[in-house]
Amino acid sequence: MKNVLLSILRDKNTDIKKFRETAEKLAYLLAGEVGDYLAKENVSIITPITKTKAIKLKNNIVLIPILRAALSMLPGFLKFFEYANIGFLGLRRDELTAIANLYYKNLPKIKKSDSVIILDPMIATGGTGLKAIEILKDLGVKEENIVFVSIICSKYGVNKIKKSYPKVKLIHVQVDSKLNTKKYIVPGLGDFGDRYFGTL
Repeated sequence: MKNVLLSILRDKNTDIKKFRETAEKLAYLLAGEVGDYLAKENVSIITPITKTKAIKLKNNIVLIPILRAALSMLPGFLKFFEYANIGFLGLRRDELTAIANLYYKNLPKIKKSDSVIILDPMIATGGTGLKAIEILKDLGVKEENIVFVSIICSKYGVNKIKKSYPKVKLIHVQVDSKLNTKKYIVPGLGDFGDRYFGTL
C-alpha cells in the first residue's frame, strides 16, 4: 500500500487536495512501522478474563519535524504517539552548496533515554538530515535512540547518513537512484513542501 500511495504523490497531475490526503495516509502507515524499531518492555495486565503478559513502549517519544515539509507528517504520527513531546528544527538548504543552515530551533528537554523520531519527507543530499542528527547528538541524544523517517530518498543521501551515523535507524518508502544538477531526487516527486502547501 505504501508504494501505491507513493505513486500518487509522484504523479505531477495529482492535485493539492489528493496530495495532502495521500501524504497524511502515508505518514500514518510509516508511524505504525516506526513502532517496530522502538524499545519496549514487558508488563503485566489484566484482561476481562485473566492476568497476562503484555508489552509497552519503554521510552518517552520526542517527535522532531524539520520545517516546513515535515509538518505534513506530524498529524499521522500523533495518532500513534499522542503523548509525544514535539520539537522543531528549521533547516534551509543553500541551493548552490547544498549545505543546510539552521534558522530556527525550538526543542523540548530531551532525556538520554528518550526515543527521538526525526521527520522529513525527503532526503536528497543528506545535508539536512546530517545537521539535524548533529544538533541532537550535541544535546546528548544517543545515536541508537534516533529514528529518521522519510518518504522518499536518494541513494546518495541515504548512504551519506548511514556512513556518518550508522546507528541511526532510517525508515523510508523508496530510495531513488540519483540526484539531478539542482540536487533534486530523480525520478522523485518534485518539491514536497511546495506541492503540499501550494507554493508552486
